Amino acid sequence: MNPELYLSYPSAFLIGLLGSTHCLGMCGGISASLSMALPVGRGFRLRQSVMLLAFNSGRIGSYVVIATLIALASTSAASQWELAGLVLRTLAGLLLIFMGLSMGQWWQGIRHIERLGAPIWSRLSPLTRRFLPVNHGGQALALGALWGWLPCGLVYSTLGWAAMQPTVGSAALTMLFFGLGTLPSMLATGFAANWIRGLQKHPLFRKLTGGLLILFGLWTLPLLNLAGHWQH
Repeated sequence: MNPELYLSYPSAFLIGLLGSTHCLGMCGGISASLSMALPVGRGFRLRQSVMLLAFNSGRIGSYVVIATLIALASTSAASQWELAGLVLRTLAGLLLIFMGLSMGQWWQGIRHIERLGAPIWSRLSPLTRRFLPVNHGGQALALGALWGWLPCGLVYSTLGWAAMQPTVGSAALTMLFFGLGTLPSMLATGFAANWIRGLQKHPLFRKLTGGLLILFGLWTLPLLNLAGHWQH
């Protein structure tokens, strides 16, 4: 395995962790509703944990599936087109920068990119009604698997990054680690929703996380590679 890939997995985890407040706006409502629908009483915490873990496992599983499909296409393209890697890395960097600008509330252009997934979501979203209300872990898992296809700029940003990986397996692992990075906030939504929402709305926190995502995007951009290519 290319040694450079060892940095990608913890970096993907960090991107998920930094951008997870964005996930709260996209998935936090449905995640919190899983807890509120449960009857309070003996064993409530255990049932709550099972529901939240099942939902988020389904969501992360979908990220892995999407990454696998994209990687199959991108690795094929890279083998036929020399510049494919540079193009994919440029797109990944730009998407991360756009996501950072959105997180910091400086510019919301990422929403236009999120609309690209609307046609797929319009077909999948009616299926979610079949699993509502959620009464057991299996339903929560299926609902999370569907919810993983919800158009999301943060997911698209990381998918662009995962598409750069040289193998399908490493692309899938990149999205797995990204999904794991979003878990702390998503699980806390059920346990400490008010505190998380307050953090999400704090201007300084949003600007800090947005700035860090922008730095990730700038680091991802293949500026030196492009300069060397054009010189040749």
